[in-house]
Amino acid sequence: MTSETTASSAILSTITPRAKPAIFLQDACFQHRYIRSRDLSAIVERPERLRAVTLGLSAAISRLEGVAPAQETPKPQPLDPDDLASQLGRLNIESKFIDPLKRSNPPVSIVQSSASADILSHPAVKYVHGDIDGDVYLENLVRWVKESGEKVDKGESEIPANLSQGDLYLCPESIVAIQGAVGTVCEAVDAVAGSSWPVSANQLPGAPAHPINHAFVAIRPPGHHCGEDTPSGFCFVNNVAVGAAHAHLEHGINRIVIFDIDLHHGNGTQAIAWQMNEETYRQTLESEAGAPDGKKGPQVYYGSIHDILSYPCEDGKAELVQAASVSIHGSHGQYVENVHLETYTSTEHWNKLYTEQYSKILRKAAEFLDNTGGPGKDVLVFISCGMDASEHEMPSMSRHNRRVPTSFFYQFARDACAFSDRYAGGKIISVLEGGYSDRALTSGAMAHLLGLADDCSVDPEWWSTENLTLLEKATKKKRGGRQSLVPTNLHPWLDRAVAIFSSLDASPTHTALPRAPPPPSSMTLRDRKKPSSATSSPKGKAIVATAAPSVPGGTSAESSSSEDSGPFSATGKKLPRVILRLGPAPEA
Repeated sequence: MTSETTASSAILSTITPRAKPAIFLQDACFQHRYIRSRDLSAIVERPERLRAVTLGLSAAISRLEGVAPAQETPKPQPLDPDDLASQLGRLNIESKFIDPLKRSNPPVSIVQSSASADILSHPAVKYVHGDIDGDVYLENLVRWVKESGEKVDKGESEIPANLSQGDLYLCPESIVAIQGAVGTVCEAVDAVAGSSWPVSANQLPGAPAHPINHAFVAIRPPGHHCGEDTPSGFCFVNNVAVGAAHAHLEHGINRIVIFDIDLHHGNGTQAIAWQMNEETYRQTLESEAGAPDGKKGPQVYYGSIHDILSYPCEDGKAELVQAASVSIHGSHGQYVENVHLETYTSTEHWNKLYTEQYSKILRKAAEFLDNTGGPGKDVLVFISCGMDASEHEMPSMSRHNRRVPTSFFYQFARDACAFSDRYAGGKIISVLEGGYSDRALTSGAMAHLLGLADDCSVDPEWWSTENLTLLEKATKKKRGGRQSLVPTNLHPWLDRAVAIFSSLDASPTHTALPRAPPPPSSMTLRDRKKPSSATSSPKGKAIVATAAPSVPGGTSAESSSSEDSGPFSATGKKLPRVILRLGPAPEA
């Protein structure tokens, strides 16, 4: 772990020499939020996404405990009261290695990360998003974040006019979330690709004695649409690309495989992978021509399964559609495979599509590694794990009936792990990308973690609609931000999942209010006071002299629900209502 990635991680459950999946959680990611308006109805990339993911992970852990019950936690051996070192050691364990799962041999290692990567100085971030002329994009991003609150308070957009206003937003705390997200990915890389991790924890009793093999990193904002200097699609820094660069720079990983299973094509990741391969290919040609050998860049394979009709290709722009359809293997040093999702009509049809078409990105990745040296210690596998292709995704996001069954997230994880076992010594890191419906995220995260786990008996009924409904009801937030979290005493797996979730959920009890006031309403309640004869109208009709601008997305604000709730000005002050009442018609 480099000095640029500052990490102070509390490992909440330890692992044994047998490989287990690890979950990396990052509380800082909750701080990225939309502040232009209090109307969040059209905002899908929201902090609550992480809560839904954590719920799915908790259910998966509960199920894993059920199929492989862990031993009871052994009682601690009595310590010599005169042995100060032993006493201090016990204090250290209790403060650093808290185990919310209450098991001595839990099926999953959980890392509550506080890693942060300074995007202006971190080598891997600069490798991907830097610029020879002064890292212009990164400096601009930091400035946009710093100015976001002031701009929104003035009624301006915090996003530059030349960028998309609909799918990009920032707030003053966004830099904390962005740097925490990319720092956590780099921390996961250190855990999986490093020779010893975490360095400081190895000196403490109870710390992991070896690297983790399989990791799932639950972070936001996502990253796979962000190119070298172009944010888009909710993405400002390409988390997976930076993780790949960190693996190359710090751990000697020279061959990188990226599987992208988000509903949307990862145009940013593909573009960055293309640039990396282009530079490495140039170095290879120069070396073959007699130039002195130097350290070459990485070779990257990018394989994606996505809907060609959805973002970023929904407008049919030639360069985006072509990029999302390219298949090239070896020529000009490029290794890319894109497969388009199709509507399936039956289980048999789905199985055929998965076996013959979707698994192609795995077969082409195998060809890439076979042609570049075969299995080796210099190979690392990433998954850009978007959940928005799920059968449970909201219709407004998944508009072309490409809804993959939840079992896809399990099966692909199993196949990717088998691939990494063959070529990369089992090293694989999955990073959260898209997924916007709570149920899509919960079910997808649950199935995906089960797929990353060791061989176990998995029942697809675990993520059935009935069981998902039980899970959602048991953890539903009530009015005021309180949560149910009430034991049902009917389903042991559910009670255990709720207990695990309550120890892992770090979502805010109360959602922070955005800075900007709501737009004024065009509707108002009639004054309840009896009107005077001078201003009364025979028919009681009133004309309101204020008009309401539309909120983002083209919808107007809701009408006021109480007589004390009137229109507001841009500064948040209550404006007087101007009501013109029609008097009786004058006599002839």
